[in-house]
Amino acid sequence: MLLGNPSTGQPQPCTRRQLIGGLMMAAPVAYSRGLAAIICQNHRDFSPAEAGEFAVDAAFPGGNIIVERIEGNTIYLAQDLRDTEGWWFYWYFRVRGGNGRELTFHFTNKDVFTCRGPAVKIGDGPWSWLGREKVRGTSFTIQIPPDATEARFCLAMPYLEADLRRFLNCHIDSPYLKVVDHCITPKGRRTERIHLGCLSGRPRHRVLITCRHHACEMMASWVLEGLMEAVLTGPEARWFCENVEFAVVPFMDKDGVEDGDQGKNRRPHDHNRDYREEPIYPSVRAMKDFAPRWSEGRLRVALDLHCPYIRGRRDEEIFLVGSPFENIQREIDRFSEILQATSADTLPYDPKNNIPFGVEWNNASPERSFTFSRWASGLEGIKLACTLEFPYACAGGKVVDIASSRAFGSSLGAAIRLYLQMTE
Repeated sequence: MLLGNPSTGQPQPCTRRQLIGGLMMAAPVAYSRGLAAIICQNHRDFSPAEAGEFAVDAAFPGGNIIVERIEGNTIYLAQDLRDTEGWWFYWYFRVRGGNGRELTFHFTNKDVFTCRGPAVKIGDGPWSWLGREKVRGTSFTIQIPPDATEARFCLAMPYLEADLRRFLNCHIDSPYLKVVDHCITPKGRRTERIHLGCLSGRPRHRVLITCRHHACEMMASWVLEGLMEAVLTGPEARWFCENVEFAVVPFMDKDGVEDGDQGKNRRPHDHNRDYREEPIYPSVRAMKDFAPRWSEGRLRVALDLHCPYIRGRRDEEIFLVGSPFENIQREIDRFSEILQATSADTLPYDPKNNIPFGVEWNNASPERSFTFSRWASGLEGIKLACTLEFPYACAGGKVVDIASSRAFGSSLGAAIRLYLQMTE
């Protein structure tokens, strides 16, 4: 990266260590009046009131960016792949002090935009899609409003621990919700496990839901929030709270989510390739200890929520991943028909988009034998164990955003209820 020199206006080099959000918290701000300024990466040192300056950084929860250089109002940057094996596409950064400027952001490591371009949040406003039409190659340009001292840009619409806290605070007095520690992460963070529904007595059914085995797959979290809302307050809430106990782990890779990691293809292997005899991740070890004990033969559904690749024909549809086990696949087929019906008024789901076992990447490779869904297929009482892939920005030609993702989560809840009733 290059930094503007406050005295000469000439660019200065900045080390990679300073560029990685949160790793160099003591680094100074560099200024280039009339051109640009970039922070490296101590957000507390920068005041947007300084005339003629703006800052780009990722020093906040979920942040991920490497700024390579600034030329006028064009910023050259790339996603931070950190410990990722190969290429992936997650990024999230903010601009402060850019109000009134037209800025161009040029990504130097391939096309990292969804079918609807980048997600944008201006000031305290909501997240929205900038639009693919605003993308030119690997760049996008935006006019920052004059009164916006901060703007955020992301691959999609972030969901972090703060979002989960907001949801839980809305239901803090509910007798049908309990939050416990699933584990403590390697960096000392608390990984929550949320129990919802029938928490007193012995439920007729149990359902296990996981999310964010891959840290960057944020839109699946909005689906999960919609599902949890449906369990607590939706049309199915009374039946759920009388008959079903849900156990939900919203962040299987909590450190990765908060640190802004890709998560997918993490070295030596990621969280969803860790269901082996000796897991290396505390959340997976805790899951392997918890679920068999908790099941008591009542566990019927184990569902793992993911997002697929960034864009593409299949990756712009909602789909279920087929199983190598015939008994599980029969249940996936049954559930698919139910989900198609319940989601008709939200984002469309069509079973024809499912990826059967043996097709493309859904194969018998050794690494795929260590996924959550393969492991959960062997739990006592289980009928349905699978992965649901939910797109980042487009589903069946419709817009994927926070509201539509939550609505699909409610449809998913309705499908789970109908499926469980069919199994009785």
